[in-house]
Amino acid sequence: MAHHSLAKRAVAEWLGTTFLLAAVVGSGIMGERLASGNVAIALLANTVSTGAALIALILTFGGISGAHFNPAVTIADAIENGIRWREVPTYIAAQVVGGIAGVAAAHAMFGESLFSFSRHTRSGSGQVFSEFVATFGLLAVIWGCARLRASAVPFAVGAYITSAYWFTASTSFANPAVTIARSLSDTFAGIRPVDVPLFVAAQVGGALTATMLFRWLSPSLPETAKEVLVPHNSDDQIRTYLFACVHNAGRSQMAAALFNLYSDPTKCRAISAGTEPAAHVHPEVVEVMREIGIDLSASKPQRLTESLAGNASVLITMGCGESCPYVPGLRRLDWPLSDPKGQSLEEIRKIRDSVHERVKTLIRTECADCCVSIRG
Repeated sequence: MAHHSLAKRAVAEWLGTTFLLAAVVGSGIMGERLASGNVAIALLANTVSTGAALIALILTFGGISGAHFNPAVTIADAIENGIRWREVPTYIAAQVVGGIAGVAAAHAMFGESLFSFSRHTRSGSGQVFSEFVATFGLLAVIWGCARLRASAVPFAVGAYITSAYWFTASTSFANPAVTIARSLSDTFAGIRPVDVPLFVAAQVGGALTATMLFRWLSPSLPETAKEVLVPHNSDDQIRTYLFACVHNAGRSQMAAALFNLYSDPTKCRAISAGTEPAAHVHPEVVEVMREIGIDLSASKPQRLTESLAGNASVLITMGCGESCPYVPGLRRLDWPLSDPKGQSLEEIRKIRDSVHERVKTLIRTECADCCVSIRG
C-alpha cells in the first residue's frame, strides 16, 4: 500500500473539495434554470448531485488523504490524533482554496462571472442551530461508521448529507470550506458573506460536540481517527524508526535493513541516515550482510534532514558519542556499537550479530504489533 506525503494528501484535499463545490454550485445553477421557479425541484436536483458527488469523491481520494474536504472534520480528526496538528493548516488551506476553485469552475461552466458575492440570506437562530445539528450529525455518522465498518463511510456520509439537505432549515452546509466558498456565488447555493461567521462557528461547535460525545461512548476513538474518513496510509500514520549515525555507511544501514526484514510495511518501517553521509556503504558491510541474505549493494547513504526526522517516531543512534545526531523533541535510543569502518570481516560479523539482536529486542519490546513474531 502506498504511503502518501503531506503534499500529495494536500493536493487530494484540494482537488476533492474543488469537485465537491463544482457539484454543489453547478447543480444548484442547473436545477434552478430547469425547475421553472419550483424551488423544491431545484433543491432536489442540488441534493441528489451533492450526495452522489460526495460518495464518488470520498471513494476516489479517501485512500490518499482520508477525503476530509472539510475543516471541521480535519480539526476533529486532529483532536483524536488521527492527523498531526502541524498538518491541519495545510489541510484546511487546501480545502478552502479548493472550494473557491470549485465555485469558479462551476460559474465558468454555466457562463457566470467567476466570483460574485452572494445575496442569499441565511440568517437567524434557526438557520445557525441547523448548522450545529447538521455538523454534529455528520461527525456522529463518521465516527460511528468508521469505528465498525470503514468501507461504509462514503455511502453513509453521502446518504446523511442528502437527508440533511431536507431536514435542516439551512440545507446542511456542515462544512466551513463549503460555506466560505458558497459566499462567493450569487446563485441558488449561495450564502451572504455576513452570514458566514455564525455558520462556521456552529459547524465547528457541532463537530467538537459530536467528537467529545463519541470519545465518551467509544474510548477507542483515537484508534479509529487514523482511518477517517476511510482507511489511508501516510508517512505520519506509519511508525517510522530512524536509525542514524554519522556516515550512514555501516551500523545504521544494517539496523534499518534488519528491522525491515521483520516489519509489516503498512504499519511500521525503518529508514537510516547520517549527518555526514559517506559516498557508499562500506564494502565489508555489504559482504557480511549478503551472507545472511540481505543485499545492501544498491543502498546509498543519505543525509539526515528535517523532513526525515519530522516523519520519524523514534531516533536510534549507533553509539557515536558526541558525533551522534540529536533531534529536539524526538524520542531517542542509543545503541553503543563499534564502528565497522576499518574492521576485519570477523569483527564486522560480530557487529552485525549485535545489531541483529538489538533489532529483535526492539521488536519484542515495542514493535510486536507491526512486525512478525520473533522467538529466541
